[in-house]
Amino acid sequence: MILGAIAVGLLVVGGFTFWRGNDAAEPAASAAAAAVSTAPAAASAAQPSAAEATAAPDDQAAETAAGAAAALGPHKQEHLPPLPFRGNAPPPRSPEVVTAAYQFAAEHPEILSYVPCFCGCEHGGHRGNEDCFVAARDAKGDVVAWDEHGIECAVCIDVANRSRQMYASGASVRDIRAAIDKEFAPKFPSQTPTPKPPAQKH
Repeated sequence: MILGAIAVGLLVVGGFTFWRGNDAAEPAASAAAAAVSTAPAAASAAQPSAAEATAAPDDQAAETAAGAAAALGPHKQEHLPPLPFRGNAPPPRSPEVVTAAYQFAAEHPEILSYVPCFCGCEHGGHRGNEDCFVAARDAKGDVVAWDEHGIECAVCIDVANRSRQMYASGASVRDIRAAIDKEFAPKFPSQTPTPKPPAQKH
């Protein structure tokens, strides 16, 4: 009898101890689980989104490219490569107007590298209207390859020729950029990531 009573007593004490241990462990386990579940959220909040992470390098690349092109200044070139006209489809503007746009892009990178295009060509890597016409220049800045995109895009041609007309009338690159933005931006949903021209020196 005495042994039976002792055994029952030990079982009761053991059960009580086990029950108290579980109660104490549950809040700790809940706290640990909460910490684990909030850690990824905190980590993702601390890290920039993919768009934020890539925006700055893209903007910087566009600014660097524009600066390099602008450094060429007005760049007369004695012999330009033949234009990539295609015989099977007429361009959206007359050959004379298309030729004038290509020539202006070749000779005035200090203008068109600061003028955006609005046809959606940023998806093809273009950073400004100059890229719609010029694919490559050599170390001296002479055009060695044209971009064929400008041949068949009325928007690219119109932006370049509007810029050319304003330049011929004596407008500054900042005035040209402002006028192009005002004329074309309301009509089209997107534009190239073209940096603004530097401030004019007085």
